[in-house]
Amino acid sequence: MIVEIAHLTIDPAKAAPFEAAVAQAAAVLRAAQGSHAMALERVIEHPGQYRLRVQWDSVDDHMVTFRQSDGFLRWRELAGPFFIAPPVVEHTELVGQFF
Repeated sequence: MIVEIAHLTIDPAKAAPFEAAVAQAAAVLRAAQGSHAMALERVIEHPGQYRLRVQWDSVDDHMVTFRQSDGFLRWRELAGPFFIAPPVVEHTELVGQFF
């Protein structure tokens, strides 16, 4: 299992409609092959910055299968208009959980 962490930057004045758009897009990500969970977090120190976390079976499920799907187009249709900078995406894997 891997976690996609997308660093998203929006206009903080549009936070409520952005969060609603991401909530609407959750169904798209839920239906994607290899996805297991999705969460959106707002950065407290920088209200226009968010972290989207999606659990995937593999990087390929995210970067190949999902990115080439109609679901990705729908995700970008819903959330993309709010981005004021290109998203920065990284993938992590758990190497230890200590408490």
